[in-house]
Amino acid sequence: MQIRDNLARVQERIAAACRRAGRRPEDVRPVIVSKTVVPERIREAYEAGVRDFGENRVQEAASKRPALSDLTVTWHLIGHLQTNKAKLARELFHWIHSIDSTRLADKVHQAAVCTGERLPVLIEVNLGGEVSKSGVREAEVRPLAEHILRLESLDLRGLMAIPPFSEDPEQVRPYFRRLRELARELESMGLPPSCLQELSMGMSHDFEVAIEEGATIVRLGTAIFGERNK
Repeated sequence: MQIRDNLARVQERIAAACRRAGRRPEDVRPVIVSKTVVPERIREAYEAGVRDFGENRVQEAASKRPALSDLTVTWHLIGHLQTNKAKLARELFHWIHSIDSTRLADKVHQAAVCTGERLPVLIEVNLGGEVSKSGVREAEVRPLAEHILRLESLDLRGLMAIPPFSEDPEQVRPYFRRLRELARELESMGLPPSCLQELSMGMSHDFEVAIEEGATIVRLGTAIFGERNK
């Protein structure tokens, strides 16, 4: 019942944030982050109504998927992807949120070609310039987007960011706002609006602020599953 209750509370908070921003709750897609969560608890979340799950690591996802193969869900890779795991990632995930180089885009494209289906992807942007995090700098987003648009097996949907952490969500608001502004700037430069529709930003401690600033995808783990074992 705890997961079901947590999910209900999160849905209420999403609806409240949308009301404050003049948005519709159905325009915000929660991706429930299941890293370090055992398959039994993922199944419990599924039974509570969750249909989008996010994993950070390809190998961890590969170890869990056999036990969950009967579930009809959408799997999102939200963590850094190494080029040598591109083929396996394509087999395991329906979305990849963390494209951060032309080389990685090419590897994922090559892996996706053989499936005959276009793979939704997002460009990860390192807004804080943190050396410990993946993602491209702002100036690199447009060239990377234009490169992805030439790869027929990839379906560019938008941008993703993990801002510098702060206990105070208001301190992170400028980063969320900047990602939204960046998407609009790229659109004004001629990039198709269809490839900039999604903004994946906001996690359990700051997702309400992210929604107020335009998030269409929020990545929630602790808010649903509770604190993880370190």
